[in-house]
Amino acid sequence: MHRAAALLVSLVLTFPAFAGDADVKSAQDSISAQLQAFRAGDNAAAYGYAAPNVKRIFPTLDIFMGMVSGGYKPVYRAQSFAFGESKEMSPTSIVQQVMIVGPDGKDYEAVYTLELQPDGVWRITGVSLRASNSLST
Repeated sequence: MHRAAALLVSLVLTFPAFAGDADVKSAQDSISAQLQAFRAGDNAAAYGYAAPNVKRIFPTLDIFMGMVSGGYKPVYRAQSFAFGESKEMSPTSIVQQVMIVGPDGKDYEAVYTLELQPDGVWRITGVSLRASNSLST
């Protein structure tokens, strides 16, 4: 895990954040809140961080949770996580890298896309997940 932390520090120093600090922090807060809701078993709260496009594809909590628990186990049951690089794609769109230690103890990289909603909350529009062999010990 120490190598993962060192790599994250390296990533943060190497890749400057393009989005405003407040926007990045707010987007990260949404990701953190969803991951903590999953950890606490508050699936309804976790679903609340999904953007409208996700809710159109997964229109009920049960369908959403089936997708998350079946295809995104490291996100659903993360042991720990840390934020990496952030990029502002537009004034209302951010991409955020998240390094996750999954329930299996292995390292994963999740790349979140978030969109600023009219209510001022950053909601998750998608997650790309892959095993991060370069971080595994």
